[in-house]
Amino acid sequence: MSVKCEAFGRCGGCAYLNMDYKDQLKRKCHYVQGLFGGIKAEPVIGMSDPMHYRHKVYSSFGMDQKKHLVSGLYEESTHKLVQVKNCLIQNETANRIIRLVTDIASGMHIEAFDERTGRGVLRHLYIRVSHSTGKVLLVIIISSRDLPGSKTFIHRIIEENPEVESIVLNWNNYYTSLVLGRREKVLYGNGFIEDELLGLKFQISSRSFFQVNPVQTETLYKTALQLAEIDSSKNVLDACCGIGTISLSAAGLAKSVTGVEIVPEAIQDAKHNAEINHISNIKFICADAEQFLKENSDYFHIAVLDPPRAGFSEEFLRLLAKKKPERIVYISCEPATQARDTKQLRKNGYLISKIQPVDMFPFTKHVETVVLMSRVEGK
Repeated sequence: MSVKCEAFGRCGGCAYLNMDYKDQLKRKCHYVQGLFGGIKAEPVIGMSDPMHYRHKVYSSFGMDQKKHLVSGLYEESTHKLVQVKNCLIQNETANRIIRLVTDIASGMHIEAFDERTGRGVLRHLYIRVSHSTGKVLLVIIISSRDLPGSKTFIHRIIEENPEVESIVLNWNNYYTSLVLGRREKVLYGNGFIEDELLGLKFQISSRSFFQVNPVQTETLYKTALQLAEIDSSKNVLDACCGIGTISLSAAGLAKSVTGVEIVPEAIQDAKHNAEINHISNIKFICADAEQFLKENSDYFHIAVLDPPRAGFSEEFLRLLAKKKPERIVYISCEPATQARDTKQLRKNGYLISKIQPVDMFPFTKHVETVVLMSRVEGK
């Protein structure tokens, strides 16, 4: 199955859009296997329906040649806007809201921010759609001091989009590729939506990290937990725990779980998520993962790793190996740095037992990978 898109070849988001889906999965498996020096990788777990899977969506604003407000995506590695009215991998509710918000703003003569002149208002929209409820968190990012006609603007959005549960205004007047600025204000609702994952509830705010593909996230986490072989006698470390999605999923199986995350806001969300799910055999610590290992003397039977794309430092991996967990389950959205890090762990007493790719990002070059590493006795 290959599909056609009006922006294919220009926005750069879906490099494999003209390729049959089964061939995409084979190519990704071959890519992963090559990174790991030929160690066998399992076939990539794909989706039965790979369309419109992104429940976390960004859209940018610009003015066309006729000075009309338009929205779309930037060309890869540029700030050149490509108008996209119906992205084939973005959630359909999100697509519709982007179109309607653009029309409302255009009718109210609200202009897009112009990076060259520093004038204008609208920069981006950030939309999060709950997979379990269909409710929407909408973040409007502006560069100006205020949003003209904000009460009318918000009223019309809510009136025409009943799925919108909360609207946040975010200020970003920096010349940066970052979408969200540091300051924001809740204009409608409570500033978050709720979603469910593996039977647990999670509150998602504008700054919460929550996977973009909810269907495959369940597959990814089920795979990781199965490989970890957690039972009620095991203490689990979750490094780079974010808002606690994996930690809380593991807590129902484990004796105890410790989640470590350097971002304070994420730790606050994680603690709150533990409360609303009534989970008590878990603690969340705001700290750098490397520093935590240096200062903490607890023993963990199982370590779950889910770092940013950059992976881990050699010192973190050395300290982790020194702790001698029985199993390490390493989840990564960047298999290249994962392969580098697992090579370091292999030098420190661990063997790769399984490599399981999961297709979190159909039609793109990206793939998520779960690697199980087991400790070799005597090393």
